[in-house]
Amino acid sequence: MPLIEDEPKRKLPAPHVVGEELATLSEEELRHRIGILREEIARIEAALRLKEESRKAASSFFKS
Repeated sequence: MPLIEDEPKRKLPAPHVVGEELATLSEEELRHRIGILREEIARIEAALRLKEESRKAASSFFKS
């Protein structure tokens, strides 16, 4: 037995799975997942904007 007990492990929220049954989730869990998904959408949109800007800059460069 270890001399110092490990900290109790915290239960991490389950990741969201597209198409997953939602009826078993609480209101709090559903709101949490909405927040996670909104953050992920914002992250994806930012990546998309960067790619669009890069493509436009390259297109402009090669048209010159």
